[in-house]
Amino acid sequence: MDTAQQIITQLAQGDFAAVEQHLADNIRSLLPEGKLQATWQGLEQQVGAFQEQVRISALHTQQGLVEVVTCSFERASLDVNLVLDNAGEVVSLTITPVGAVEQLASATYEPPPYAWPERFHEQEVEIGRGEWVLPGTLSTPQGEGPFAAVVLVHGSGPNDRDETVTPNKPFRDLAWGLASQGIAVLRYDKRTKVYAARLGDERETLTVQEEVIDDVLEAIAFLRTRPEVQHIFVLGHSLGGYLAPRIAEADQGIYGLIILAGSARPLEDVILDQMTYVLSLSIPDPVARQQQLAVIEKQVDLVKDPERLAMAAATELPLGVPAAYWRDLNTYQPTEVVHDLPQPMLFLQGEGDYQITQEDFQIWQDVLSERSDVQFKMYPALGHLFMPIEGGQKATPATYSIAGHVSEEVVNDIGHWIKGCA
Repeated sequence: MDTAQQIITQLAQGDFAAVEQHLADNIRSLLPEGKLQATWQGLEQQVGAFQEQVRISALHTQQGLVEVVTCSFERASLDVNLVLDNAGEVVSLTITPVGAVEQLASATYEPPPYAWPERFHEQEVEIGRGEWVLPGTLSTPQGEGPFAAVVLVHGSGPNDRDETVTPNKPFRDLAWGLASQGIAVLRYDKRTKVYAARLGDERETLTVQEEVIDDVLEAIAFLRTRPEVQHIFVLGHSLGGYLAPRIAEADQGIYGLIILAGSARPLEDVILDQMTYVLSLSIPDPVARQQQLAVIEKQVDLVKDPERLAMAAATELPLGVPAAYWRDLNTYQPTEVVHDLPQPMLFLQGEGDYQITQEDFQIWQDVLSERSDVQFKMYPALGHLFMPIEGGQKATPATYSIAGHVSEEVVNDIGHWIKGCA
């Protein structure tokens, strides 16, 4: 509590350098020099000068313990929400309307209308072996089978098995929706969530092989031991979709790939596009905005220069991710790998997605245009989680805080395609 109150005091006094000393590496890279000051000053331009700290409270959420400091400004009151790690460093800092975090924390998951729990059963399972065993859930249709099965592969970050994003659980939606249609689904907590502390010690050598691929291959191996499973598909979302061709290259026995909002371009280019859009929303002043973009552009340039990348610290690189991670991705060209894969593939994209855009979707189409066993579908008014966007236009970061479900059309299309292949 004292740390949270101190940080707000420093922000109000304009001591942004002191606040930056409290930031953990993961957030420091997202707030390069000057951005924190520009963000706070831009906020005061909108709601007036800071007045006082009204109250402070703590809430248990999916992120962990959130310390909420309600602040009074001249024309509004807002909550500043901080998540601190065990060392007292800030790993998350957001500003929301008063009570928004409390509302999210108290929100309960309601099954989507297309989920029929009486049609399937679930059991807790373990994926992998040795020091990296992961907890997971297998959703199996009622009956003897055999059933087609799909492994769900997460996007970026330390995701749980439901790929929980604020009140939304897109992977639970998919698992329950597909299992209701007679398809087995395996989902599991990501290694970076279960073993965050241990991986922190090995952070400088971490690549997507350890973060994602090794565990997907273990999940596929687990499904092969199940007598009720016949054909195994891999569904990758976001980062999982980007890596899906590499996963299929590593296991030629995969029956088919489903790529939801998977990027076809280098990850650093995608990040630059994302931040360009986000900053256009949060920093209206074009000069201040370009100053922030210049920092990110410099980070992207480092990733693309092998000699400079080898010498770069994580804090100098996009998202604060160390050089080993980027060196590994620099050797991976998804469009080249996917061209030679024998599996049928399904590519789905939300038209309102700002994280992975129609540009990526078009690249996949161009590369695979001659393949008769590859299908593409674009969904109007759906965002990155394949949930409807309020207003039906382009999503924003605030879209994630709105409770919803994966579109029933998307679930039905995936189910129909899997059954057609199997």
